[in-house]
Amino acid sequence: MEKTAELYEGKAKKVYATSDESLCIVSYKDDATAFNGEKKGTILGKGVINNRLTNRLMKLLSENGIPTHYVEELNERETLVKKVSIIPLEVIIRNISAGSFAKRYGVEEGIVFKSPTIEFSLKNDSLGDPLINEYHALALGLASEQEIRKIKEYSFKINDILKAFMLEHGIELVDFKLEFGRLPDGTMVLADEISPDTCRLWDVKTHEKLDKDRFRRDLGGVEDAYNEVMRRLLGEKA
Repeated sequence: MEKTAELYEGKAKKVYATSDESLCIVSYKDDATAFNGEKKGTILGKGVINNRLTNRLMKLLSENGIPTHYVEELNERETLVKKVSIIPLEVIIRNISAGSFAKRYGVEEGIVFKSPTIEFSLKNDSLGDPLINEYHALALGLASEQEIRKIKEYSFKINDILKAFMLEHGIELVDFKLEFGRLPDGTMVLADEISPDTCRLWDVKTHEKLDKDRFRRDLGGVEDAYNEVMRRLLGEKA
């Protein structure tokens, strides 16, 4: 399958059309951004790591009953996916207090919740991806009641699957972002990526950060952290 026209370029990926109207090619970049694009940089090898990790985790989820847009890994940076219409909701699942949650509610990082929480934000960079609730989502026509129920059901199931898998490899899944899309027939599937860009990942024993927080907070060792996640989950390095 070959790329034709470029359809979209985002902060971390490019999306290309193919000769098959139902399929696209996603190409992962090494570009890194934070704080809605205010901070920019490069994480060498990030595109390879995020592509490989996303595909491994998408396959794991698919094997466990979660429909995804994944079709086939083409090379270390590019993947063939089903063309979807993205639902403009970012879904955040949190298992442990960290990041904006800790700041927003004035609590310390590292509080393990009795049960995971879910948040929705409007996918709109110009507005700063504001938090919304499901009533707002319905009022704005972003998704139907049935779709929101399905998003919540899938998201908590995804959390259970990923938490268990990562724990086996000494990684604590603190929180993560998901995006869903609709196929032409209306079927909803998991889309976008699952990577150290979109997840907070801590070493189980030391709580060392193994994700994009190292870039956001100028902690250093960003490439090493991404490579460590790939080494643990895939048994290889970029």
